[in-house]
Amino acid sequence: MTLPAPRTHGSVRLWSLPTGPLQENALLVAGSDNQGFLIDPGDEAARILDLVRAAGVDVQAILLTHAHFDHIGAVQPVREALGVPVHLHADDLATYHLGAASAGRWNLPFVQPADPDQQIAQDQTFTAGDLTLTARELPGHAPGHVVFVGDGFVIAGDTLFAGGIGRTDLPGGNHPQLIAGIERELLSLPDDTYVYPGHGGFTTIGREKRSNPFL
Repeated sequence: MTLPAPRTHGSVRLWSLPTGPLQENALLVAGSDNQGFLIDPGDEAARILDLVRAAGVDVQAILLTHAHFDHIGAVQPVREALGVPVHLHADDLATYHLGAASAGRWNLPFVQPADPDQQIAQDQTFTAGDLTLTARELPGHAPGHVVFVGDGFVIAGDTLFAGGIGRTDLPGGNHPQLIAGIERELLSLPDDTYVYPGHGGFTTIGREKRSNPFL
């Protein structure tokens, strides 16, 4: 495959690959020694695995920001191919179990993944070589949504987008909770922090503070 150009943050490289009909961003992130994590493998497992192999990343685990079907559709084939554990916040397990039913409402094919291997908790750190990501709970779009903060960047899932925020009209959504979480966990980061959302292009905290009409 043609390898998408990675974004770099010091020694860290990050690849974003839009997948599936909803163009959900599967994210591959690695440190200088090519150890890293795969975040939200949403669809098109073969393309995701091609990216992993082409980038030469030794994936240590699959980390999930949340469990809406468009973020977990490739979990099962990818976890089997890579032989790695899957991590999800406990409050999103019920949503995870509804993946096939949710995809069915869109008339989309879906492979229901087996249960996650590990739970994610507030301030939990995930380390692979010289890469460290810290989980922060940010519910509101989904009950167990988390974001992963790195050095100079945050993987935000469906909380904060370029010019938008995550929808809160789905089961388990809570608009005031989402806004409070964005203010607490994201807007408290330095303005030059890059934001990699679950859909669409990247942005920065400062840009969203200045121009996001929802904040």
